[in-house]
Amino acid sequence: MKTLLHVGCGPKRIAQTTPGFNTPEWKELRLDIDMAVQPDVVGSMTDMSAVADESVDAIFSSHNIEHLYPHEVPVALREFLRVLKPDGFVVITCPDLKSVCTLVAEDKLLEPAYQSPAGPISPLDILYGHRPAMAQGNLFMAHRCGFTQSSIAITLKQAGFKSMATVARHRFLDLWAMATKQVSDEQSVHALAKSHFPSKA
Repeated sequence: MKTLLHVGCGPKRIAQTTPGFNTPEWKELRLDIDMAVQPDVVGSMTDMSAVADESVDAIFSSHNIEHLYPHEVPVALREFLRVLKPDGFVVITCPDLKSVCTLVAEDKLLEPAYQSPAGPISPLDILYGHRPAMAQGNLFMAHRCGFTQSSIAITLKQAGFKSMATVARHRFLDLWAMATKQVSDEQSVHALAKSHFPSKA
């Protein structure tokens, strides 16, 4: 079986990652900084020392890279590269600041952008973190940086990832990026992205 490192998993499991990972081929290793969510490994994106070098086939990181300070992002991505096997890859999803800032420019900062299981989410929540959760003391929810489609591609390339695909889903205000540790041909990159990215709809 292949090993998926589910970084910043929160309470979620492999079934809530991507269709490409939600198959019998993959086993999940959950990593989170919050012991309350009972991860397999307690650690942060910037210090995954409990995970051995080149020991995982893929990494899934959903809505947690924006919780880092900008100077911590390259540190986290180097950690991703360290634990990935030579033919490994990462799938990252996070808010799309271009789409969010369109709502801000329309003076909709405090209006609900969408409904989540935790309640209405406004552009302010997307930019700086979920306010109700932070008000209850969960400051892990604070957002400290952000990305557009072009900036996340540049950031991944500067960190050392060799091939990548990105998509911005403006309707859902999110970005998806897939990047490989080694150079990969365009057809392989497209196939990987197709198996892990959601629909643009």
